[in-house]
Amino acid sequence: MSISAEEFDSARFRQVLGHFPTGVTIITGMAGDQPAGFTIGSFTSVSLDPPLVGFLPQVNSDTWAAMAPSGRFCVNILGAHQGAECWRFAKKGVDDRFADVAWHPGVSGSPVLDDAIAWIDCETEAVHEMGDHYFVLGRVVAMSHTDDDPKPLLFFRGKLGGYLMHE
Repeated sequence: MSISAEEFDSARFRQVLGHFPTGVTIITGMAGDQPAGFTIGSFTSVSLDPPLVGFLPQVNSDTWAAMAPSGRFCVNILGAHQGAECWRFAKKGVDDRFADVAWHPGVSGSPVLDDAIAWIDCETEAVHEMGDHYFVLGRVVAMSHTDDDPKPLLFFRGKLGGYLMHE
């Protein structure tokens, strides 16, 4: 049984999927000679051999459109201490997202956020349009993580939170 477009309730769809917690990332890249980036939760590991990852920006994302021509990006995995950065990079129309955010260029030249708990620097392998999003596939060229015991930032039912490990 399939649901017709007239029957589909997008608000209900978002509500149901909001019950699946996701990690929070900021995808960064260069828009010409300027750093650019946006918050995204739809990030995934794709393959170990070759090392591939993917994420899904909206097709109408101005930030992705500005970054895409470089053919490179960096996935910055956020820690629980980075809620402010999450919301800053999630807002549309914010020109100065990198104000007061320490970063350095990765191997690809894409910004690596100094405070991220892990990062994955990539070259764009392929981009596929999937409904109202693109699926961006990236080949990993460099990666690292913090050596301490990081606490990840999680998104669940429209809010940010943390992680509690079961013993």
